[in-house]
Amino acid sequence: MGEKRLSPVNLDSYKPLRELVLEAIREAIINGTLQPRERLMEIQLADELGVSRTPVREALRKLELEGFIVMVPRKGAYVSDLSMKDVADVFEIRAALEGLAGALAAERITEEELEAMERMLVEKSEAIILNDIDKLVEVDTKFHEALYMASRNERLSNIISNLREQIQRFRLTSLSVPGRKEDSLKEHREILEAIQARDIQLARQLAQEHIENAENILIDSLKKGNSLGSE
Repeated sequence: MGEKRLSPVNLDSYKPLRELVLEAIREAIINGTLQPRERLMEIQLADELGVSRTPVREALRKLELEGFIVMVPRKGAYVSDLSMKDVADVFEIRAALEGLAGALAAERITEEELEAMERMLVEKSEAIILNDIDKLVEVDTKFHEALYMASRNERLSNIISNLREQIQRFRLTSLSVPGRKEDSLKEHREILEAIQARDIQLARQLAQEHIENAENILIDSLKKGNSLGSE
């Protein structure tokens, strides 16, 4: 990070400072301003964003959890490096496992869980209307976690969650593609209806197709403009 590339955060914003810093660094990684494998220096990021090091440190910790950066012992923070093939490989496995989770949920879900997932669809619809992308990502993640929980297979849940975290940095990109928010809601609704009907085969198929659709849209979007490092 030689020259200054990040703009100071808007301190007049109604959002908490830590959120503004988090969003600024996350966006710089998504749009390629901060490149894969680039080292992130707390003091330099703080200087460019016009803040102290504390919110930067908090943001880096959160971005590590989201999969945007990796912490290397004794070396510091680096922008994580995922190639197009990495993304495709992860989605391929995740689609198959998500299908299994959908099938098991159709067998094992409780009425309380069905009601909770119904409420999540309402929340997701409201987030789309308000164009609240952060809320949308949060509810989208919650829906999938509820699906895994309903499968009653803890190992399956852990494996899928780990795979999801590896590509979490691109969830914003995927859901920001025009029309994807609405399509994603429709697909979630169809999955839930199949689970409610206890249709194991349809739940498996729809859950798998949902991930495949997200992959196709994401790969297409990344090819058109977002840097991924090596292909």
